[in-house]
Amino acid sequence: MSTPKTTPTRVLRPAVALGGAALVATLAAANAPSVAAEPASTGRPARCTSSVPFTSGTEGYTGFRIPAVVATRSGTLLAFAEGRQSGLGDAGNIDTVLKRSTDGGCTWGPLQVVHDSGANTSGNPAPVVTATGRVVLLTTYNGGTATESAIMRGEVPPEQSRRVFVQYSDDEGATWTAPREITDSAKAANWRWYATGPGHAVRLTRGPHRGRLVVPANHSIAPPAGSPDLGTEARYYGGHSLYSDDDGQTWRIGYVDDNPDGVVNVNETTLTELPDGRLYLNTREHNGSAPGNRADAYSVDGGQNLQLPFRPQATIVGPVVQGSVLQLGGAPDAPLLYSGPADPAARAALTLRVSTDEGATWRPSLALSGLPAGYSDLVQLDRDTVGVLYETGNFGPYETITFRRVPVRDLR
Repeated sequence: MSTPKTTPTRVLRPAVALGGAALVATLAAANAPSVAAEPASTGRPARCTSSVPFTSGTEGYTGFRIPAVVATRSGTLLAFAEGRQSGLGDAGNIDTVLKRSTDGGCTWGPLQVVHDSGANTSGNPAPVVTATGRVVLLTTYNGGTATESAIMRGEVPPEQSRRVFVQYSDDEGATWTAPREITDSAKAANWRWYATGPGHAVRLTRGPHRGRLVVPANHSIAPPAGSPDLGTEARYYGGHSLYSDDDGQTWRIGYVDDNPDGVVNVNETTLTELPDGRLYLNTREHNGSAPGNRADAYSVDGGQNLQLPFRPQATIVGPVVQGSVLQLGGAPDAPLLYSGPADPAARAALTLRVSTDEGATWRPSLALSGLPAGYSDLVQLDRDTVGVLYETGNFGPYETITFRRVPVRDLR
């Protein structure tokens, strides 16, 4: 397969307004950074509580979606998103974009275009930081006119269907290599739809697979021969992992869970490493017959296999949507966190949930707001603070991608 044309990184685009400059100004003002009330007598600079790295209708894009965030070894934050040029739809001219913060997410540098394939779609960012500090980024591509439903029906030729790419940065996101295609090692022949992440991937820090990079991903399978199904039915969604034992140079497919029985339809998945070295995986259950809209699983061999297939996780209540999990470090009793909307019928009320039994059960801990909200990603900033990068807005979930700093003490 040929590699889609890419443009140089760190491309800055002029701002354009969505619905007029007044709307953009209103959104920016409503979501401007707020500063924590810390007395000046402490001698420490005040820290913000929130900021807005991406606002729809600015910097050359109609909208921004699909957040992912990681912290580099020095603490620089890299906030990734999809910059959508021709609307908020999932197909069309979509670039993978980035902003960097060197002050814990209070202010953000200029927009960088990391993967631009012209009028095509390049997105679903899944970043991870290696032991050497290299930032590895996986993304997926398809032709700009290819829709998810057409791909699931098998109507899109391979060169315009979903393809997988990797690139990296050795200077904490300031510059990036050109995307390199890894589709042949990352996608099975009978898979149609495909997506990495979205959200951060993990580097294992314990056990025999220490240093391994593990990326959650999802796909759809073709209906069996002779079936009247089109392939767009929800039961054909499935999930899998990709893993690399050489810091992202080569990749293999790990576990695969794509049983089309319609009970648990695995879709966008997030994962984290537990203190005992197991992987905990939590997925968007996409319109199956299982209770609730989440499912979870565990792996004891670094993502190569699952102990059991994904099973319903009914203690997380929310709509059908992507979520994020993160095992905090720094203390023996550090919590396992989940972020996602809490309204069961709509993408709204972004809420952090806590598990004290390694993901077996969950309880609500902190609602970030009652506003519309969609996708999110979690990152640990330091021993005492966690960051949440999430889609939200005053009247719809995709007006901004906002960053929120949350004290860990508020999550007990």
